[in-house]
Formats: sequence, structure tokens, C-alpha cells
Amino acid sequence: MRILIIDDEPDFRGQIAKALSKEGHHVETATDSSEVLRQLDEQLFDVALLDMNLGEESGIDLLPTLKERSPQTDVIVFTAEASHESAVEAIHLGAIDYIEKPFTVDQFRQALRRASDGRRLRKTLSELELRISADLPPMSFETDDESMAGVMEIAQKAADSPASILILGESGVGKSVLARFLHENSDRSGEAFVTVNCPSLSPELLSSELFGHVKGAFTGAVKDTWGKVAQGDGGTLFLDEIGELPLDIQPRLLRLLQEREYERVGEAKTRQANLRVIAATNRDLETEIAEGRFREDLYYRLNVINLTMPPLRERRSDTRRFAESYFRFFAAQCGRRITGFTDAAVEAMTSYSWPGNLRELRNAVERAVILADGDHIALDDLPAKVRADEPSSSVRVEVGSNVSLEELERGHIRQVVENSETMEAAAETLGIDPATLYRKRKKYSL
Repeated sequence: MRILIIDDEPDFRGQIAKALSKEGHHVETATDSSEVLRQLDEQLFDVALLDMNLGEESGIDLLPTLKERSPQTDVIVFTAEASHESAVEAIHLGAIDYIEKPFTVDQFRQALRRASDGRRLRKTLSELELRISADLPPMSFETDDESMAGVMEIAQKAADSPASILILGESGVGKSVLARFLHENSDRSGEAFVTVNCPSLSPELLSSELFGHVKGAFTGAVKDTWGKVAQGDGGTLFLDEIGELPLDIQPRLLRLLQEREYERVGEAKTRQANLRVIAATNRDLETEIAEGRFREDLYYRLNVINLTMPPLRERRSDTRRFAESYFRFFAAQCGRRITGFTDAAVEAMTSYSWPGNLRELRNAVERAVILADGDHIALDDLPAKVRADEPSSSVRVEVGSNVSLEELERGHIRQVVENSETMEAAAETLGIDPATLYRKRKKYSL
């Protein structure tokens, strides 16, 4: 943990700092309120050890300011003049624990362990609240698809390594869910999982969200702010849609990956960050590199482990499993007594190509649960494009028919992709390279 020791006795302060550093903690010290505020401006702390008596100052008087400036920091108070009243006051002002001097090393370690356990519990509760508020059904990685099974085999091996991971795949295939799986199965699972959606903000605001900023760094920067890198320190930073990261931010991310160093916007002080980076994109990054929109050195630094998630149309054997998981979730959520799907509904779902992948399937099943009249989801409960014999998006065209060359190419590519076992096989049949096929599929929303 990152620990701040606040005590005016140099011998005691030095002994505690030395003992904690030997156990692997990052330790800083302060003797009075001015040093404390300076330290809080410079970095985040998990725990502060606060002496009630700081010479001419009172630790009790400093405690409210400390909690206001750094609410995420747990405070353990200690004093040689313990009393029931002072303990109650300290807890009332935000301390999580109270130790009387002199204390043994074991008592001290127990207090830190309680603080660590409390932080871990709060993170777990926060994650559960986030999932509940987002109304997300549970994600299963069970699969009958050989290509997806291969992805999960690599993911399980790579999860506990510190290596950067790049997740590729179309929109809606579950890249962010796989990123969370990697985090939860790593040795960082008890730490933060922080997400940054790269195309969501302007370059200036995105840089601030990633690295933080100091007051006055730009218009609207009215106070110092810690970014997602600092929040994720010790845990995992997930960069969603990394292919849309602005070029001027890419060198700073590369430096973070290579040297574990960064600066907040508007600040010259170099800071350290110990985090694992997972990135995801639906873009062909090699094409982005060739067209000058993505740095090649950043690509290779991110692409230590590559996981390419197949689209749902290539995992038809898994479609029913996902649909059943979704209907159970939404049936419970809506209080509907639905026991399954009719055979016709299952056949329609497994035949449909699902261009929106799992996101589209989830929405279709949620709609069906709401509209179903009986105890089974019937064909008529599904969206029209799903229950049609052949969706309008995949109308077959023939050479010589009254259609444009673009429509002809689109229809031909779709049919070849649907009839091929892999994208590589489809590209070979079409006589183009996989990158070109990727671009054409993106162009035609296939």
C-alpha cells in the first residue's frame, strides 16, 4: 500500500517507515500539517498513520482537513495519551482505527491488515453496485466454439502475467467483459479496475482524464485532479477503443508502458505508476499504422499478448447458450415466469448473423421477455429481422441483376464470410488479404 506516516518524533517515524518499506509498502513521511497537505497534493495514499500529538499542532484538528483533501485515504490514529473520548472523536471525524502507544509490531500489522481488508471489501461492493446499476447479465465464457476456446486458453494463461494485452474484435463481442475477466483472474484482482473510453472526449480532456491535471492547466481546470492512471495504480487500466486514441497522446501512453512514468497536465513533476494495461479495439491497427493514425512502437508495446474475439455469427453453437443466460436474467428482473424458447425461436436465433453481436442478442432477448405472452419466447416475440427467413441485411444478389457494383460486392462478401470457417479462409477465397477484408466488412457493416 501507499502509506503516509504523520508524526513529529523522528526516531519513531523512521523506525515505522523502515519496517513498512521492508514489507513492500511505499512509504512517505510528514511532521506537520503543511507537509501533509504538500504530500497529498503530490500523490494519492491508501493509508495515513496519524499521531494525535504533533508538537504544537493537534492530529485531531488535522484529521478533518486530511479527509476532505483525500477522502479515499484511510486514517489510523495513534497516541500515547489514549482515552475513550478521544477515540470516539477520532472515529467520528473519519478515522477507521485507533492504536495506543506503545504498540507491538503485531498490533500495528493487524491494524494495517484491517485497513487493507476494508479497502478490498469496499472495492468489491462498489463493483457489485456498478454491475447492478448497469443491469448487466452475467457473462459466461463457456463455449463449444473451437476458436473462442483457443482465445480463453490464452486468456487464462496470460491473466496472471504483468504483460500488456490487446483485445481485438467487432463491436459488441464482449471485449470489455474479457478485460474484466483478465483483471479478476490476475494477482491484481484486489486492486482497482479503471476504464477509459478513448473516443469519448476531446484530446485535451482525454489527456486530463488519463493523467490528471493541476489547477489552471487549461480553461475549466479549477482544482488539482488525479487521473485514471493514479486511480488505477496497483491495479488494471483498461483502454477501450484504443484505435481512436489521438496521436498527440500516444507518446505519453508509450512512455507510461515502457518506463512507468507520467506527468499530470500542466505539471513538470514526474510520477511513477505500477499498473497493468489492457487495451481493446474494433479497428485494424496495422492499417491505422500504415495510414499514419497509430504509432507502430505503441502497437508493438500493447500487442505483447493478442486476443482476437470471434463474432457471434462464427460461434453459432454458442448463440443458444447466451440467449438462455439472457432470458433467465431478464425474466428474473421483470418478474416473468418464462421457461425457455420455442424451437422456431431457437432456429431463427441460430440462423441469424447478429451483426451487432452479443449486444444485439441481449437487446433482442430483453425485448422478447417483455413482449412474450406465454411461458415460452416464441418466434413472433423476436425482432422482425431475426425471425425473417433471410434478414434484409443479407439479401442475396446475382451477377447481372439490377444492382450496383457496391451492392454486388457487399452481397458476395457476406455470402463468402457466412460460408467460410474463418476470416482467413474467406479472405483467401475472395483473393484479398485479411486486413482488406476487415476494412470492407467495416465499410458494409458485415
